[in-house]
Amino acid sequence: MVENVATLNTQAIELASSGHYFEAIACLKRAISLEKHNHLLWYNLGITYRDSGNLSAAKSALLNAHEINDEDDEVIETLALVCFNQGCNEEALSYCLEGLSQNSQNSHLWNTIGVIYFNTNDFHMAAEAFENAVTINPYYYDALFNLRDTYEELGNKAGYQMCVEQMKNIQLGENDFEGEGTDA
Repeated sequence: MVENVATLNTQAIELASSGHYFEAIACLKRAISLEKHNHLLWYNLGITYRDSGNLSAAKSALLNAHEINDEDDEVIETLALVCFNQGCNEEALSYCLEGLSQNSQNSHLWNTIGVIYFNTNDFHMAAEAFENAVTINPYYYDALFNLRDTYEELGNKAGYQMCVEQMKNIQLGENDFEGEGTDA
């Protein structure tokens, strides 16, 4: 059988999804040896390292992906989150701002900025970032959840309640789809 990048990548994704990270990483490294300028392979390697708990290797792989393609939103988002999880808040914020300079409508980056500010107890800046995320995508449950908690920290009872209601609507909508056609 001839090895090709697509097959190795698919095999790696399947292995990683079943928790076989070591084997998945080996497949991705082999694929990268065949096509070292494929940012998606580097991105998948970064995700796999992240999921296996190796944030340092994840960051390194994601930096390679970013160097090859510095406009991929998912690479920038993931890189920002890995930096945040490593405790590198300034670096994470820098990647978020870089991503937003390319796509100001990226609700995930706004949410990540909010998380960074929330975790540094800058609740006013966190609220602003979460509000941007929810303005872009009113059905973004995680951002609503985070905004609700931020409003609670700020003592904004009306804002808190508004988030709770919107979250209920989202959950209700999800449950509507699950139960469709099962009632007699």
